[in-house]
Amino acid sequence: MYIVSETVARRSVTLADAISLMDEAFRAVVEGDAVAFPVLMCHGTQSNTRFGVKAALNRKAALPGLKIGSYWPDNSMRGIEAHGSTTILLDDETGFPVALVSAGHINGLRTAGADAVGVRALARPDASHVAIIGAGHQAWYDLKAIAEVRDVKRVSVWNRSPDKAAAFARRASDQGFDAQAVDLEQAVRGADIIVTATASQEPLVQKEWVSPGTHISAMGADARGKQELDPQLALGAALFAELPEQSVVLGEFQHAAALGLIGQDAVTPIGAVLNGSQTGRTSADQITIFDSSGIGVQDLAIAAFAVERARALDLGTEVDIG
Repeated sequence: MYIVSETVARRSVTLADAISLMDEAFRAVVEGDAVAFPVLMCHGTQSNTRFGVKAALNRKAALPGLKIGSYWPDNSMRGIEAHGSTTILLDDETGFPVALVSAGHINGLRTAGADAVGVRALARPDASHVAIIGAGHQAWYDLKAIAEVRDVKRVSVWNRSPDKAAAFARRASDQGFDAQAVDLEQAVRGADIIVTATASQEPLVQKEWVSPGTHISAMGADARGKQELDPQLALGAALFAELPEQSVVLGEFQHAAALGLIGQDAVTPIGAVLNGSQTGRTSADQITIFDSSGIGVQDLAIAAFAVERARALDLGTEVDIG
């Protein structure tokens, strides 16, 4: 089995790679070249822990596999990351593992890459003011990814911790962005692109704050109960997701669906927009929402690329587990 460590993964995959890979992955889903299986949600002995299994099959590459994404909140007291991600690739003929990829860094890239793909396809071409809701690890990846596909001129940041929001704004300013930490409503009002990257279980972004023509990337809701948007935003907006059937169960749209505001058929697969079989934004005043709850097809795509690049650079390690 080929092992790609976290250090090797960081050297093997770039943000630009991730954006290209996510574009291809979303197209593969709607074109039948890849399958995302239902998500399995689990937990450890402590009730506040959780881990999810996202499995998929890339038919074109004859590659099955899965990602295990864990969240152990008490890890902060141990001085280690609370989130962990590991992807396992399987041999399609035997079912045995052929690669294990430490996926902390590339999981951040794959999520941000998905965000960038959604922004590129759905946000107004002149969108330049980005509101970042949440100031954690993933939010930084997302800002950098959006800057790859839009000319970001202004960044408004909000976080429950004002100190963290201020630190994020300073970091963004150091990277050349015109960035400022502001209150939540101020961040949302007037933004061209809103990114929500939190673990919230209550609506943060209110419908009355969102301007016509805004694009929203809802990146945080990936389990039952998680919520970042006012469900009323789904009414009158154009809705998109990697996998509509997952978005109304585990993603942001679960809440609008539970209230009977929308059905699964109201959500368009982003891959169908990318390949031109369905329309995306239809006017400059339209509000678009991309709900990204994450699917295993994304994880397989970026892990397989990491393995390929690591082999080419002779960076990984071959281990005999027979």
